[in-house]
Formats: sequence, C-alpha cells, structure tokens
Amino acid sequence: MTQNSDCVPPTRFLRRHPGYSETLPRTPESAAAARELARTALTAWGQDELIEDALLIITELVSNAVEHGRIGPIRIIVTQPTKRFIRLGVVDRSKAIPIMRLDSNQDDVHGRGLLLVDALSHRWGTDLYRWGKQVWGELKSKAIS
Repeated sequence: MTQNSDCVPPTRFLRRHPGYSETLPRTPESAAAARELARTALTAWGQDELIEDALLIITELVSNAVEHGRIGPIRIIVTQPTKRFIRLGVVDRSKAIPIMRLDSNQDDVHGRGLLLVDALSHRWGTDLYRWGKQVWGELKSKAIS
C-alpha cells in the first residue's frame, strides 16, 4: 500500500482532462451509478483497458463508504491527473481512516475490499478533510493517449 507520500502531485495540481463527479446517496445501490460514471470517464479518455479494474476499485470504495461512512451522501470523483494515471475517489463525511485487514481469509464476507483495491491499484490512499475524507485508488495506463 502506498499513501500520499509518492512523487505524483495531487489531482488538484495537474488536471489533464476535466474530471467526472457525482453526489449519490450513501446506499449500496449507489455502486451501480459509480461504476457507470467510471466507465463513462475511462471511455471518454480512451482508457478502455483500465475499465474492468476501475469498476472493481470504485465498487469496493463505495461499499466501504456505505458501510463505514457517517451521515449524508457520498461523492464519486474520477479524474485523470496526468497522462498516465486515472484516480478514482469516494468522499464521505467520516474521518476514520480505512485500514487494510491483512488477516482476512477467502471465507470472510467483509474486510477484503482494501486488499482488492491494493492489488488492482498502482497506489491508493486517503486524503483527510476537516469534515471527512476521500479514499482513492490510482490506475496506471499502459498506453499514453
């Protein structure tokens, strides 16, 4: 797992393409809308090879926000901070930092989401805000568009 200490600047400093975002209710059904948003963004950016991994990552991030978030809606954010990276983020109003459980096994129903995010992402992390957080995962493109 890598956190924010890597050399790639945060999304707000380098924005190659406009980002896609949507505010959704903090319900399990919002995962489908989040997947559609991610698919739309990656298709628009010609990053079709990343769609399958992106859909799994965004589903896990939404599931975590639904289960562990506090009040109010969640915000889905999909950006391309550089030519080589796609960032998928979910913002919620909880300040609790997610922890990857290394003691999960294949029979566990819960607790393996961040292991999947870690396996599929180039890097992932958490940005804390005064009122909540954003948990994000970045995918690295194989082709420069």
